[in-house]
Amino acid sequence: MDQAANLRKLTETGTGLKLVQPQDAVKKTKIIAVASGKGGVGKSTVSVNLAISIAKTGLKVLIFDGDLGLANVNVLLGIIPKYNLYHVVKGHKTLKDIVISTPEGVDIIAGASGYSQLANLNETQRNNLIKGFAELDRYDVMIIDTGAGISANVIGLVMPADEVVVVTTPEPTSITDSYGLIKSIVSQSKDKNLKIIVNRVRSAIEGKKVADRVIDISGQFLEVQVENLGFIFQDEEVEKSIREQKPFIIGAPRSKAAACLTRVTHTLLQTEGGYDDEEGLTGFFKKFFSFVDFKEKEMEEKMEEDN
Repeated sequence: MDQAANLRKLTETGTGLKLVQPQDAVKKTKIIAVASGKGGVGKSTVSVNLAISIAKTGLKVLIFDGDLGLANVNVLLGIIPKYNLYHVVKGHKTLKDIVISTPEGVDIIAGASGYSQLANLNETQRNNLIKGFAELDRYDVMIIDTGAGISANVIGLVMPADEVVVVTTPEPTSITDSYGLIKSIVSQSKDKNLKIIVNRVRSAIEGKKVADRVIDISGQFLEVQVENLGFIFQDEEVEKSIREQKPFIIGAPRSKAAACLTRVTHTLLQTEGGYDDEEGLTGFFKKFFSFVDFKEKEMEEKMEEDN
């Protein structure tokens, strides 16, 4: 039986996976930020399908579209939201009002057209957002689909997360930009739980080779450990799912890509714990805003020095 067949076998009888937590642990939301050094690597597709794969294990999953203006998450799910994050920060709706439950078993918070950067919100708008998350029911996992690149908005969403999943492809530019993203994260904290997924590989050997390259250069030059979560095969079913706006983990559950993602899910859920802030998701976003404020102040001070 070849490797692809072995991977497909994982999806035939259900995954049987569970979020690993100590028996006496207080239930906490595990926050996973999915990021990429450049656009066009399939980050949002991975985010959506990963969230659904996790939800299939019985966990309650929320997807937060952190790539605000582009709104890729709802597009991939074939959803046209009536309200989005814009209406929350403006005070017209509560966060509960805009959460969309999908047939795929995940809830989503759509991006806010008109607000390309969460960092640009004023104090009232920030408070509206933080208050909204305080009113949400507790989720087992929140997946944040961040924007591509290394903007303050992206790094700000990454820093408070429990785990950061960097999506790359075998293209040299993607590998280089992935390293650049990891370097930007490490410049803020060397303690981040960093993982990598290699998307659109033509073979398992290629997937391992690319992951090993990123892991090796990160260890050598940045002195950090990056965990290899696995790879996802180049698969026509993925392209078809994007066109049809139906995630491949649902539309083509026996595809090579779906089998790969099931294995990635299994590996990802083995890490213990979740977001440990006493204020839960509200604490996450308070830390996000504290980070972007700090970076803004740092930039202003640098400009003053240069002048």
